Amino acid sequence: MSQINVGIIGFGTVGVGTVQLLLKNADAIAKRIGEPLVIRKIADLDTKTDRGVAVGKEVLTTNAMEVIDDPRIDVVVELVGGLDKAREFILMAMEKGKHVVTANKALLAEFGREIYCSAQAAGVHLGFEASVGGGIPILGALQGGLAANRIETLVGILNGTSNYILTGMTRNGLSYEKAVEQAVKLGFAEDPPTLDVEGTDAAHKLTILLSVITGIPIPFKDIYCEGIGSIGLDDIGFADNFGYRIKLLAIARQGDGWIEARVHPAMIPKDHILANVNEAYNAIYLEGDFVGANLYYGLGAGGRPTASAVVSDIMDVARKMLQGVKGPVFSPGKNMSPLQAMQIRPMEELTSIYYFRFSALDSPGVLSKIAGILGDHEISVSSVIQKGRKDKGAVPVVMLTHEALERNVFKAISLIDRLDIVTDKTVIIRVEEGFPNGNA
Repeated sequence: MSQINVGIIGFGTVGVGTVQLLLKNADAIAKRIGEPLVIRKIADLDTKTDRGVAVGKEVLTTNAMEVIDDPRIDVVVELVGGLDKAREFILMAMEKGKHVVTANKALLAEFGREIYCSAQAAGVHLGFEASVGGGIPILGALQGGLAANRIETLVGILNGTSNYILTGMTRNGLSYEKAVEQAVKLGFAEDPPTLDVEGTDAAHKLTILLSVITGIPIPFKDIYCEGIGSIGLDDIGFADNFGYRIKLLAIARQGDGWIEARVHPAMIPKDHILANVNEAYNAIYLEGDFVGANLYYGLGAGGRPTASAVVSDIMDVARKMLQGVKGPVFSPGKNMSPLQAMQIRPMEELTSIYYFRFSALDSPGVLSKIAGILGDHEISVSSVIQKGRKDKGAVPVVMLTHEALERNVFKAISLIDRLDIVTDKTVIIRVEEGFPNGNA
């Protein structure tokens, strides 16, 4: 074998970055794997637009099947995104005996079991480092240097758009709407950024991370998901008063016979290193039973960081091909029953500290009525802030609880929100203090 031939489906931002990297560092890449990587075909519906990268016209095609059917191509790189077409391309490529690299987090979250099992059945390698954390090599770390560990805790900032929005609110005092508008204007977010701000993107990534950590495909539908749309400037300010910052977190923990997995806004201590991850950066904090605490930090999205991960996967596949390693070396679900699945602990069983912001009328007895209902549901209050207003209208009443059971919290809040003294839906934010201080 004198070279490894690569076919790319999708010539958008990540596709362009991938081609640029393969061409710019071609000599170094060839030395590191032992043979050159050659771009044989690039398929995209638009082959006319100048992408600013020099590729021959004979390389470009509008037909993805020219990549999949080409017997010379060893590795198919899927970068079209979405679900249906991407899934079809990947499965057909595997059936043809081609190795596959993808950055498609939504696809792996939704159809991971099918794709992992198809790679196993076809005996091909599947690379998907770029599906989580952009240029952060977290999957390689989990499958390599940390593979002997049981990962007991993972807490991550996995969505750069939401982190950019929350940073704008915290640092610059922007309203949620203004922060979203700025993120869209600067290209950090789609318009509208629904998948980002609703937590779906982070939940996709957490699904993949958990599948790698546990070795069992995790159903995406079982991941609790909550976005940042209810967070206001008042909450940013009150969090600061209590010594916290608000971040959209992806959280997973393993215990004896259980695993929890959730994505939601959370307050974390201001002196924790994750509280100081700002702008569009991502960070993943984890604890292994032997290695202890680890932190991975970097740009979680964008053409160049994601392309770095894509090309690292191509190189990894190439090395295995040249060494005669039959794939996949690692695949979630390998050697497991087709019906086996990991059970996620129900959210109602979660125990946490909670922040409540009530919008209540400024009248006597408000605190006692609210506190009474909380007490009836075994929720004790550790701190209270109440701000009065001259117009005697609704005022924010803020409470921080001791640890409480999620089931009890939502029963209590449903009753409180029905009180005639409460004028708006209560804002609830969980407080995460269950991981050691990660000061740098």
